[in-house]
Amino acid sequence: MQELNPTQIAQRLHQLTEVGVALGDAHDTAALLDRILRVAKQMTDADGGTLYRPSEDRKSLCFHITINDTLEICQGGVSGRPIDIAPVPLYDNYGNKNIASVAAYAANFNQSVNIEDVYKADVFNFSGMRSFDAAFGYHSQSILTVPMTDHEGELAGVLQLINAKDPETGTIRAFTPTDQRFIEALAAQAAVALTNQLLIQQLENLLEALVNLINIGIDEKSPYTGRHCQFVPELTMMLAEAVHGTSAGPLAGFRMTEADRKELWLAGLLHDCGKITTPVHVVDKSTKLETIFDRIHLVETRFEVLLRDCEIRALRARAEPGAEPDAIEDRLHSEQARIRADREFIRHANVGSEGMSPADQERVRRIAGYRWTGPDGREQDFLSEDEVRNLTVRFGTLTEDERKIINNHIDVTVRMLESLPWPKHLKNVPEYAGGHHERMDGKGYPKGLTKDQMSVQARIMAIADIFEALTACDRPYKKGKKLSESLHILGKFALNGHIDPDLFDIFVRKRVYLQFAHKNMDAHQIDEVDESAIPGYRP
Repeated sequence: MQELNPTQIAQRLHQLTEVGVALGDAHDTAALLDRILRVAKQMTDADGGTLYRPSEDRKSLCFHITINDTLEICQGGVSGRPIDIAPVPLYDNYGNKNIASVAAYAANFNQSVNIEDVYKADVFNFSGMRSFDAAFGYHSQSILTVPMTDHEGELAGVLQLINAKDPETGTIRAFTPTDQRFIEALAAQAAVALTNQLLIQQLENLLEALVNLINIGIDEKSPYTGRHCQFVPELTMMLAEAVHGTSAGPLAGFRMTEADRKELWLAGLLHDCGKITTPVHVVDKSTKLETIFDRIHLVETRFEVLLRDCEIRALRARAEPGAEPDAIEDRLHSEQARIRADREFIRHANVGSEGMSPADQERVRRIAGYRWTGPDGREQDFLSEDEVRNLTVRFGTLTEDERKIINNHIDVTVRMLESLPWPKHLKNVPEYAGGHHERMDGKGYPKGLTKDQMSVQARIMAIADIFEALTACDRPYKKGKKLSESLHILGKFALNGHIDPDLFDIFVRKRVYLQFAHKNMDAHQIDEVDESAIPGYRP
């Protein structure tokens, strides 16, 4: 058995160094494993080789890649051709370590096995290999099996090389001790590289799980917000892909890598994470008088008291000498009709679905001035200052103070995300997620950024956030708008500096709105859209 000369050893050291550098830079696990096996074959002039990976339950070794030059076989790994061979069990039915298989033995005992001739060896069961030889007209002879274990002794795989060849004559030779040492060094490097990739993947999985954990918390707190947190990233990615595919116009240079896509997707999932701190009775406030409960029922009870008091006054008036029953009855009906009309008005005002005129606001204040006697016997104003403040909200259901609480969610979002030690490839998540309430004209919040100060991704998310909110039909405080109406509103926003007009142009031109609508909107909302009538859009 001829050992390597100094020149050959130097060449192998160079190979080992090169592959070590390559393994450190590798990000594709399939390509990494393929390279490990091919370099091992090249270093030892082996005719064939197999790379095993442990199964998920770590009870067997699965054939991951197998290569044989003589038989022109290349299966598994990057080839895409499946390996139809049963896994090698690491334990028997009684839980004992499998010592019959050379690959299982190497894995179980973390020990290399170097056999000069498998047909002369009687230690291991090579019946499978002999059956292979018989089936393919091949002759397996020398075999080197090396476990791949990381710095913690964790099994990452097993390298098995077949039939080392003399580079000059091509005859089959045994694997030398030097071969074995080099392959053991390669296996150790490979195991560490694989472990690093696994750790990175596990950390990314953990990050995604934590993101889902936050969204589960938001969803449990408010199903409406939870749905919003699912659909905004989806629509964000639809629009981002449309911009990515644009070859003309101001955004023709926008392109995304897979890492960019992951970063934007995470930002979308987390764009409202600050709402986990927003009180439910504010974020889901469905009527103007709602707090923990809808106070309209308290107000309606007061109206019933007023109606009762009218009847009591009428009864007392009838008991007076010289009473005029018909006049008393007419006055009773008139007073009660006015009270019932005011009650219906307050009920309608409480919904808050439409804008409230100054005249209606004044009517609320007039009704507030009614006097009624409470359970404690004290006469008091019909509506409290807080009830008046809520009922006179002009648009929607939120007061200024409550709107500040809602708006504060973006400050909390930014603080939460900026407090995390994001890795380099995810460093923009806080900026993307924190910018979806900014406006192109600088009138947004929380930082008052202008278009030039915002990334394209943040501007994309702003459109996705507004469109999803406009079309959502599950909110307790509003009805979902139809497609044409939502696009009309967005078009106005593009004209008045609220959203990016260039992105809105792509949103309409590429029919992103229709793609999202068919997937996520109710059928009754998807009406006919006349794109030529959309403000600011030119087909």
